[in-house]
Amino acid sequence: MKILTVVGARPQFIKAAAVSNILRKSHSEILVHTGQHYDENMSKVFFEELNIPKPDYNLGVGSGSHGKQTGTMLIKLEEIYEKEKPDVVLVYGDTNSTLAGALCASKLLIPVAHVEAGLRSFNMEMPEEQNRVLTDHVSNILFVPTKSAEENLKREGIDKGIYNVGDVMFDAILNFKKLAKNKNKIMKDLDLEGKEYILTTIHRAENTDHIDRLNNIVDALNECGRIVVLPLHPRTRKYMLDYGLEFNENVKVTDPVGYLEMINLEMNSQKIVTDSGGVQKEAFFMKKPCITMRDETEWVETVENGWNKIVGTDVKKILDGILNFVPLKEQKNIFGDGKASSRITKILDR
Repeated sequence: MKILTVVGARPQFIKAAAVSNILRKSHSEILVHTGQHYDENMSKVFFEELNIPKPDYNLGVGSGSHGKQTGTMLIKLEEIYEKEKPDVVLVYGDTNSTLAGALCASKLLIPVAHVEAGLRSFNMEMPEEQNRVLTDHVSNILFVPTKSAEENLKREGIDKGIYNVGDVMFDAILNFKKLAKNKNKIMKDLDLEGKEYILTTIHRAENTDHIDRLNNIVDALNECGRIVVLPLHPRTRKYMLDYGLEFNENVKVTDPVGYLEMINLEMNSQKIVTDSGGVQKEAFFMKKPCITMRDETEWVETVENGWNKIVGTDVKKILDGILNFVPLKEQKNIFGDGKASSRITKILDR
């Protein structure tokens, strides 16, 4: 069977690393990189350190408006699909690459398999929410990571082709955690060894594109009185310059880091403060308290389980989370057993 996989952003590279490793043992895979993330620290380094096969196609789409980016992907993907004639198109997550990969396949009547289907934040102003909802409704095979994701699909009238396989990012953590322990150069460079620190990521458009929200986040991190490590996303860096925002000395800003370095930073942190969906889960996997700087989350299980606190971008709430939030519950096994990739391959076999 010929499977064509579409990826384009950091979280998708991580998921593809776990799935492709199993998939290629029994099937032919064509890997297409849209180029949505094109910065070396956001793209190339992931392929190298996670041993992801070199993409068969790189569309080189780069940055741009949602319409321009998605439209360019559709045009280029159509040519590849018609040339390669895959049996199924596999997409991951909720980016513009996800939507373009799924929509193009659906128009050509090629079956679509969506990994990480069924997630909902119930905020349709988020580009990610629009992408995941639309992708689910044109997909034939929906691989959900949790029971709540399955229930979301059924409420929307999708009741066929749903498979609860567990979370492929949990697969990736289990696969790469040991390797990540040796990726401690950034710890030494920032003189972090033996020190407690808060690990932070900021990249969501709902925060970066609004000066009041980003200003509140910067103020809270500056005022928290803790060492904060912040691998800064290129978009966030741009908007901070545009808005004239600066961090205090307690916030150690670095360039984006590779996946193994990020796992290392997560493992050694005291708490994690983020607006990323993937990092919320990684915090849970690492058993680190997570403070989420959004008004809602698609990973509701992490909140219900008591390990994730939603604080929005209110300065006092962010500070309270950093200084006082402590999980009060033992973790439950809500993301599977780390064998989602094998289940996905077996289901595609059928």
